[in-house]
Amino acid sequence: MPANNLRKNIQSPQSLREAWLAIAGLSAVFLFEMLDNSILNIALPTIGRELNASATSLQWITSAYAIVFGGLMLAFGAMADRFGRRRMMLIGLVLLGCASLSTIFVQTANELIAVRAVMGIAAAMTTPGTIALAFRLFEQDKLRIRAISAITTVGLIGLAAGPMVGGLLLSVAPWQTLLLINVPIALLAFLGIRVGIRPESQDELHPVPIDIAGAIFGTLTIISVIMTPTLFVDEGASAIIPWLAVVAVGVFVVLFIIRERTARHPLIDTALVGQPLVSGGLAYKAATGLAIAGLGYIISLQLQLDWGWPPFAASVAMLPQVITLLLVGFVVEKFVAHVGIHKAAWFGSLSVLAGMVVFAILGQASYGWVALTLVLISAGLRVVGVVAGVNVMNGVPKNRTSIGAAMVDTTDEITSGVSVAVAGTLIAAFFVGDFSQGHWTSSQAAQFHSAASFGSWVLVALAAGFIIWASARTRQAKQV
Repeated sequence: MPANNLRKNIQSPQSLREAWLAIAGLSAVFLFEMLDNSILNIALPTIGRELNASATSLQWITSAYAIVFGGLMLAFGAMADRFGRRRMMLIGLVLLGCASLSTIFVQTANELIAVRAVMGIAAAMTTPGTIALAFRLFEQDKLRIRAISAITTVGLIGLAAGPMVGGLLLSVAPWQTLLLINVPIALLAFLGIRVGIRPESQDELHPVPIDIAGAIFGTLTIISVIMTPTLFVDEGASAIIPWLAVVAVGVFVVLFIIRERTARHPLIDTALVGQPLVSGGLAYKAATGLAIAGLGYIISLQLQLDWGWPPFAASVAMLPQVITLLLVGFVVEKFVAHVGIHKAAWFGSLSVLAGMVVFAILGQASYGWVALTLVLISAGLRVVGVVAGVNVMNGVPKNRTSIGAAMVDTTDEITSGVSVAVAGTLIAAFFVGDFSQGHWTSSQAAQFHSAASFGSWVLVALAAGFIIWASARTRQAKQV
């Protein structure tokens, strides 16, 4: 053991420059995740025309990826802790490259949906490992925060540039090019991680068998949670199918909890989740997930359907969010160093909450208040996104970092789905008439305003509850 510790200390980089190859590889992974989310949407009308796809098929082209991605993260995170985070990442990158390359042969919408599902599997294999591998590269939290900030900044650049790059490529090349971009990104990530990150030693892996039943119940739970909001939006709150999905969520949650409490080697140890740093970090992530997804959904509808802005103008209107995310990235490290990691999470979450309150009170008055909302939420999200992940990683054992990272990402997916469900269900309940057509009457506009205001306050209350809980939990943890 002393020899192993000495080996780790010698190989631990003392600066980001010493680990530039590994950081470049991990940044490429995060770039894929962000770029994929933003670049494909602009091509959906073109895909619909060329593949003769229905509106439902187009929805499943995006939903298949998100559902598979979110549903499998916990299972693959557990596998990575046992078989190797680096190994799982490399396998996922090979799968990503092959799936993206297969886009060349796609002839129908169903084939593209299948390709997107495979890409979701690859994303579930690679995404949790990004935080886990970046965390174990360094021994100091300062370097960990700096590395995670650098990695996420690259991804945010992809998020910002995605629609513009996609539009430019579509003007000169077929839509398949947008997914073929993933091939060189996967190759770069593979080389950076293969060369820049050493394989885990046996004592860095979790020695117990994987909880297969728990992985199945956990996957079914997450998939049903993510699908339910889509069903409410598509079918409406008066249909029976969305409510059956709610019942299915409850059943799977109960089965998962029972399994995890009775299994000899559970997928997620309740004692692990109960660690103050872990539960506090996850609660902070839940609060920001509610804000960015739920309010983002409401704002998008308000700009286009209520105010009548064209899609391009609505996308430009979201630029304050992207610009703030990028700019705060340059100061987040100094801010955390100045106030401490726990206070940084607290201040960041308060900025998110302040943005939500601004929108709930003034968001329908003018775009200036919407822009202020986006700035406050994005600034807080940038801080919380870094420090909450580090808190969770500090709270889990070194041989469970992948499942810890998977819990962080899964929390984002679930709270995002729940927040959209809350907003979409309330709008469906308040609004009478053809919602998506636009050109509303004054009465319908008033109904939307009431739904948007009430939905915003519900999200504020939920986020405030998570923030209070997170603050109480992290106060119990040892100060870093």
